[in-house]
Amino acid sequence: MPTYEYECQACRERVEAVQKFADPSLTTCELCGGELRKVFSAVGIVFKGSGFYKNDSRGSTKTSTSASTSGATESPSTTTPAATPVAATPAKAPAASAD
Repeated sequence: MPTYEYECQACRERVEAVQKFADPSLTTCELCGGELRKVFSAVGIVFKGSGFYKNDSRGSTKTSTSASTSGATESPSTTTPAATPVAATPAKAPAASAD
C-alpha cells in the first residue's frame, strides 16, 4: 500500500497516511481542523540502464548473430591469454627537486 503525505493549509502540519488506492483522501487536519491537501514529491525509485522497457528485453536475430560471430573472428594476437603471467613493476620514487 502506498504512503501519502498531506499538508494542512491552516497550520502547515504534515501528516503521512498509509492508504489503499481505493481509500478516500484525508480532508481535515486532526490538530486544528483545517483543510488537508496531498503533497506530491519526487519518485522514490528510478530505473536506470537497459532491461526496463519492452524494446530492451528482446534482441533481434541480426544483433545476436553479429555479436556472436564478431567474437569468433578476432585474431589471437589482439587478445591476451588468461594463463600469461603479468610481472609487477615497482613504483619509482619521485625525483628530488633542486630548488
